[in-house]
Amino acid sequence: MAARLWARLTSATVLNRAGVGVLLVLLCMLRIWDPPPVQYVRVKIFDLYQRLRPSQNTQRPVVIVDIDEESLKAHGQWPWPRTLVARLVDRIAEAGAVAVGFDIIFAEPDGRSPAAYAEAMPELPEAARQALTALPSNDSKLAASFGHVPVVVAMALLRELRGAKAAPVKAASIATRGGDPRPYLIGAPGLLANVPELQRAARGAGLVTHYPEFDGVVRRVPAIYRVAQTVYPTMAIELIRIAAGGRTMVVRTGEDGVETVIIGGPDGSSIAIPTDQRGRIWVRASRHDPKRYVSARDVLAGTVGKDRLEGRLVIIGTSAVGLLDIKSTPIERGMPGVEVHAQLIENILFKDHISRPFYADAVEFFVAVALALILIALLPALGAMRTLMTGVALVGIAVAAAWIAFAARGLLFDLSFPLAASFIVYFALTFLNYLREERQRRWVRSAFTRYLSPEVVTELAKNPARLNLGGEMREMTLLFSDIRGFTGISEGLDAARLTQFMNRYLTPMTDAIMAAKGTVDKYMGDAIMAFWNAPLDDAEHARHACRAALTMQERLAALNAALTAEAEAAGKSFSPVVNGIGLNTAVCCVGNMGSEQRFDYSVLGDGVNLASRLEGQTKAYSVPILVGEETRAKAADFALLEIDLIRVKGKRAPARIFALLGGPEMAQSEAHRALEGAQTAFLAAYRAAQWDQAETALAAVRAAGGEKLAALCALYAERIAEFRRDPPPPDWDGVFTAETK
Repeated sequence: MAARLWARLTSATVLNRAGVGVLLVLLCMLRIWDPPPVQYVRVKIFDLYQRLRPSQNTQRPVVIVDIDEESLKAHGQWPWPRTLVARLVDRIAEAGAVAVGFDIIFAEPDGRSPAAYAEAMPELPEAARQALTALPSNDSKLAASFGHVPVVVAMALLRELRGAKAAPVKAASIATRGGDPRPYLIGAPGLLANVPELQRAARGAGLVTHYPEFDGVVRRVPAIYRVAQTVYPTMAIELIRIAAGGRTMVVRTGEDGVETVIIGGPDGSSIAIPTDQRGRIWVRASRHDPKRYVSARDVLAGTVGKDRLEGRLVIIGTSAVGLLDIKSTPIERGMPGVEVHAQLIENILFKDHISRPFYADAVEFFVAVALALILIALLPALGAMRTLMTGVALVGIAVAAAWIAFAARGLLFDLSFPLAASFIVYFALTFLNYLREERQRRWVRSAFTRYLSPEVVTELAKNPARLNLGGEMREMTLLFSDIRGFTGISEGLDAARLTQFMNRYLTPMTDAIMAAKGTVDKYMGDAIMAFWNAPLDDAEHARHACRAALTMQERLAALNAALTAEAEAAGKSFSPVVNGIGLNTAVCCVGNMGSEQRFDYSVLGDGVNLASRLEGQTKAYSVPILVGEETRAKAADFALLEIDLIRVKGKRAPARIFALLGGPEMAQSEAHRALEGAQTAFLAAYRAAQWDQAETALAAVRAAGGEKLAALCALYAERIAEFRRDPPPPDWDGVFTAETK
């Protein structure tokens, strides 16, 4: 036996490990699929890295000339006249800026140019109109200012062309190494560019579309984009190239995608910028820094010191909320989008990069599988607590290694997958072990449920103190059931066949009781005693008992059908089995009854006797289920029909009894309401000794009740005939005294 038990336990352990292995494979497949929730957790961990250790660079080679709220108050709402923007560029050039980039797109001609005024004012004299038309446009003045300092203008991706052709824009010279990068790049069918005059006058053009990720946070900015089949750089890279005097850029592509973008300098030097496979640069974010900003108002007013702009890269952008250029970054919920360009330029110039190495996925898979396998190996040997402590230590090592890689090298490794995989595997193993132990406990409990009700076993398991002798008073609903004519059935069967018959009968009856939350107290030959609302509380015990009684009748009908078919197949006759059920609700004493040596969980009380008597009266009244008045009050929505006012044997007080005909659905039917009305009228006439009216009402009951109440109606017709021959005394209260149990 010990050998068999050991084999069972070891086989269960093997099955547990196999199941967890399958779970680990599924987790790996989920990571390969990489749905948005998995991505979300990963990037949030990367955000946490940056919040814990943002960029430490304190040098500010980039100055943002900010069209802020003060500038708008001083010079009017946006868009400003291009002449005012030209004056702003001139002031920046005079201060000695190295290059200027616009985070603003001038997509349409300036509507305040002299020619535009002339066209908008038809009442002008012709001479004035010609004079205005001859003046240079505001766009040409802004284009002329571009000659004073290298300028990079902005462009944006167009997701839809809407039937219009995008104007061709000259791209920077971009060479490729290792393969064509275009299949990997973020792309669009067209560009939103500046008016041609400004586009031609600028030294370069860069895209300013930040392309936030699925949660709206800007973490990666494309270094290069694909527009149709042409490759364009982002604003930050183009501004660095123009400022450095570089002529070309090189894109290095590997087997899995883009790897590096290289900016070549005029002296042969170069700046290498690591990217992800789609050509995006991870931005090493820093806190919003007001020191990066100077107000456009102050630049135009000439109050900004020359040293503030001299030798710097300048980006003209806006922080005004109304101009809708506010972005979220890993460490700032709201920051002007122009500052993202500034931070990216600083990352590139000072090689303050963060990147996700191409081997990161492989490392994460290895760590996840290694941690899971260690847990699978250790848990059966060390137990849950020691394995948990070991796992926490290993996870701590993995966390420390990932943090060191980020803090020292700027490498991004995802901890979410290894941690989630190891914890899920641990809890799966723990849960499977718990299930195995629970199965063993259930096996022990099932052995006891052969002797006690499962509910009693559960209650005793939770509260062993209840094994003591004693009881408690509580309202309960009691059920008694018995087979009619069982003696005749038993005489026609030998012991083996009788046992088989009883098992086939008692099993569905018991199932019906237990399915309705009842407790089977005992079997007495063919009789069943059950109760509700003990040992577990059941606020609807009367309704559940009624439902159980109806289900027992349904199961009995199915059993009769099966037995009839078997008898016909064997060429024998078969008389259907008929049982009676009595239900009563009363306050009883329930608990452990018996002696110190042996006791039983049972119930005592006068209400128990009445339930037993009601079951006995089902034969007299020819109805399958009789219930007491208290049960009827607590299950009033069931189809219940008052039958009589009876004084059962052994009791002095009369009891009002009801036939249970069906569930709430039947109770709502017009047929049942008609039957109930006819029966009420009959009982009123009967108890008033108005025999003619009673017979008339009884005929209505017979018509409404049909075959199932025919025997009951015959009983009352016989009583009425007897009362006509031998009238009851004048003080008769309509109570029928039963002479039998």
